[in-house]
Amino acid sequence: MHESTSNPIVLYDGVCGLCNRAVQFLLKRDRHDRLRFASLQSDFAATLLQRHGVDHRDLNTVYAVLNHGEPNEALLAKADAFLLFAKTIGGVWNIARLGRIIPRPIRNLLYDFVARHRYQVFGKYETCMLPDPRNKHKFVEV
Repeated sequence: MHESTSNPIVLYDGVCGLCNRAVQFLLKRDRHDRLRFASLQSDFAATLLQRHGVDHRDLNTVYAVLNHGEPNEALLAKADAFLLFAKTIGGVWNIARLGRIIPRPIRNLLYDFVARHRYQVFGKYETCMLPDPRNKHKFVEV
């Protein structure tokens, strides 16, 4: 896994109920104020994903951006991104990193299954949710 020298940026589907709950979960547990967030619907995400050759209209994947703006900028997707989030928030959530023992193709099949059904189970918003004012500094392009 890539070592990050800057704050990892979470790119998430801003209208997905599950994704918004996951962002709230991470905000609450990011005790060292390391994570930053941007919705996949933002111009920021579109530009960044295009730079990495990824279709910015595909909202079925969560991404972690490491070393944003640096020559060694990297993009982690799906389960690899979640493993990075677990490492970043640390504590008891480090146990989730044991998921690395599951081969990436299988981890991503599980991820894709959840992604396909997330709107039906967790709902979908009409617009991207706005962050709580105390967390606004953690969001790119609000």
